[in-house]
Amino acid sequence: MEQNVFFLPHEGLKLAELAEFLGAELANSDHADIVVGSVAPINRARAGDVCYILSRRNRDELATCEASAVICDKALIDLVPPHLPVILSNNPHAAFAMAGGLFYPAALRPVAISSEGGIAPSAVIDSTAKLEKGVIVEPLAVIGAHAEIGEGTRIGAHSVIGPNVKIGRDCSIAAGASVLCALIGNGVIIHNGVRIGQDGFGYAPGPRGMIKIVQIGRVIIQDNVEIGANTTIDRGAMDDTVIGEGTKIDNQVQIGHNVQMGRHCAIVAQVGIAGSTKIGNGVQIGGQVGIKGHVTIGDGVQIAAKSGIMTDLAAGGQYGGVPARPLKDYLREAAQQVSKSKLRGRNPGGKEND
Repeated sequence: MEQNVFFLPHEGLKLAELAEFLGAELANSDHADIVVGSVAPINRARAGDVCYILSRRNRDELATCEASAVICDKALIDLVPPHLPVILSNNPHAAFAMAGGLFYPAALRPVAISSEGGIAPSAVIDSTAKLEKGVIVEPLAVIGAHAEIGEGTRIGAHSVIGPNVKIGRDCSIAAGASVLCALIGNGVIIHNGVRIGQDGFGYAPGPRGMIKIVQIGRVIIQDNVEIGANTTIDRGAMDDTVIGEGTKIDNQVQIGHNVQMGRHCAIVAQVGIAGSTKIGNGVQIGGQVGIKGHVTIGDGVQIAAKSGIMTDLAAGGQYGGVPARPLKDYLREAAQQVSKSKLRGRNPGGKEND
């Protein structure tokens, strides 16, 4: 792979220093002074790169790997050939993620469009807005009346911050995002094209057609939430839409009005969550899941991709299918359908064997 001009490698760190930063252990102290400055997948890692393994399936790739270090669990160290330095970690995946963030800190946030600090001359900021020190406002951004933005936050080019919006400290609002009717915590990352605080979808059938129901709630986004590109989060109708602390939301997710989402959830791309749904803490939702409004999803629930949620889901369960049911049942039914399909293929008349 040719040099990446968008994210340049780190100046370099000794393996002993990296292991200490990761809370890990260098398997051989003779490798302490080897310098690394980048991360790479095992199949194309070169000198100066760090890679990682999670299972014995990587055995063949390790034999030809040219990385300067591999992160792995103690249970897998016997797989690593002698030419590869080893960093031992109880959680290699998390350790590799930490190493990537250390080497490429700029990649942890949306890309800055302008390298200049301070307030761009072309930004439009209402005279009543309050910006703490260290706020960066990129070209052509608009900040409305009485908005408040905390220290260290960056407002991206062409983004819109509405009147009375409050944004905490050390946040990143990427280019082209709009934030209206919202209170945003600290350390929040909002990627390009995100739409927060537009009115929700609410209508009452009337004799002359659909009558719009006013949406006068807010969006509350707690600390350290990350929201992917082109995701939309509607403001509440009468109550608030809430996204809990530490939750991570992928691109192109739709979250309806009055949704209450817990802490440290993970929501994958193209999920649609209808209004007034309540989602507990630590919930994981796979891609393209659709969730009916007014249902409750318990803490720690895991939902397989492309599932349809029609009813409440009990805490701690794994679910899949349309309508969603316990994952074991769904997988068993899917396997049976595959088996029947293969059987029909062997019987052109479409009749199954007795």
